[in-house]
Amino acid sequence: MTVDHEAIPEHIPDQHRAPDDEVSTATVVAYTVAAVVLVGWFLFGWLVLRQGFVDSVGESAGAGFALLLIVSVVGTVRRSRR
Repeated sequence: MTVDHEAIPEHIPDQHRAPDDEVSTATVVAYTVAAVVLVGWFLFGWLVLRQGFVDSVGESAGAGFALLLIVSVVGTVRRSRR
């Protein structure tokens, strides 16, 4: 059995190359703030509102997934404009 082409090409076209952009400090700060707010939301629901541990986890997880969805859509829109 012979191979007519290399498994890993020497030259990868630019559109298939992984971005080498570093994560900005503002992005790290925003993600940290979002994580602190989600943990605070969990503790507020569990300890102050006394709605139950599982309900608080579910509510915080739902809010976290909504934030991830928003970040994904914004990132896709920004990347498509380049």
